[in-house]
Amino acid sequence: MEKRSLIKRLRFLWVGLDPNLSFILLALVIVGNVTFLSASSGTVITWVEQSRNLLMAIVIMWFTSRIPVKWLEKASLWIYLIGLSLLIAVAFVGLIKKGARRWLNIGVVIQPSEIMKIAMPMMLSWYFYKREENTKLWDFGFAFILLLLPTVLIARQPDLGTSILVFAAGFYVILLAGFPWKFVLPFVGIGLIGILLMLIFGDSICAQGVTWPILKSYQQHRVCTLLDPTTDPLGKGFHTIQSMIAIGSGGFLGKGWMKGTQTHLDFIPEKHTDFIFAVYSEEFGLVGNFILLFLFLLLIQRGLHIAASASNLYTRLLGGSVTLIFFTYAFVNMAMVSGLLPVVGVPLPFISYGGTALATLGLGAGILMSIHRHRRLVQT
Repeated sequence: MEKRSLIKRLRFLWVGLDPNLSFILLALVIVGNVTFLSASSGTVITWVEQSRNLLMAIVIMWFTSRIPVKWLEKASLWIYLIGLSLLIAVAFVGLIKKGARRWLNIGVVIQPSEIMKIAMPMMLSWYFYKREENTKLWDFGFAFILLLLPTVLIARQPDLGTSILVFAAGFYVILLAGFPWKFVLPFVGIGLIGILLMLIFGDSICAQGVTWPILKSYQQHRVCTLLDPTTDPLGKGFHTIQSMIAIGSGGFLGKGWMKGTQTHLDFIPEKHTDFIFAVYSEEFGLVGNFILLFLFLLLIQRGLHIAASASNLYTRLLGGSVTLIFFTYAFVNMAMVSGLLPVVGVPLPFISYGGTALATLGLGAGILMSIHRHRRLVQT
């Protein structure tokens, strides 16, 4: 009886949470904790810090899941304006660390660009929801202006990884709102032609040291390193080379937990943050990678299902874009570590070490939980 009474009293903790999404997130967190313990070489203090970050993300998710989506809708414009104001403040009085101006001291040090990962889709979802009955082409044009303002401010900090995520988050909303594909396809074609030309002529351009007018020097180095990391094996190409060696050495079944040589001989840089996928691949191999990919696919499928069954346009757009943010995080990180994309600072969702990034991911998961919890039956 006492046991049942305790369970009844604690029932409020999980009532309203989507059980399918909760199970997927729990599985990812377990995988992340196991991998992180190996990546941190068994350092208990670091593992405890990561566990604290995960607990903070879970608490944020739980509280957000309790917020009615109507409140999120009403707060969307204000959260966007506050985030944009903080980004403008960063441009003038932000703290500089390692050559980048990304932080703001308001009593506590914060990184306003992280706010925009959620504020951007909230704002654009609200914008199109208010124009649902009569959306014009110019509405999409104004939406792009709203999107480009924070994206440009973040890119100038410079913070390429976060600017990509913020732009993607907003662009997903614009696409889901019905932006005509005939305007998208020409840019896709230009991008594919650019990639093809880079693959054909990029090596010779890099070898001759020719300056590319549209890229800054550090961006050109990243592209050249992506094309051939062996040109600077101890410098710009070190990260990519070592991560690719770790992934390849994992083989089919992996070397086993805590037995990765690249990991424990400290060849993998940033092994507990951006390059933790290389640690996981080395120790759990191709089979482990399939399992991890399957978990991320389940996460995306469940998020899109929640978005599709939402009650109005605002929640459908917001749920869809938040889910696709998770996809972008995972795709960019895995492609970066595998040498398919340039190295940018994008963590692997719920796996990599981090406080701010995990808080943002927890907030996104909480929004999906809230959309699921407050959904209403809609006549079809």
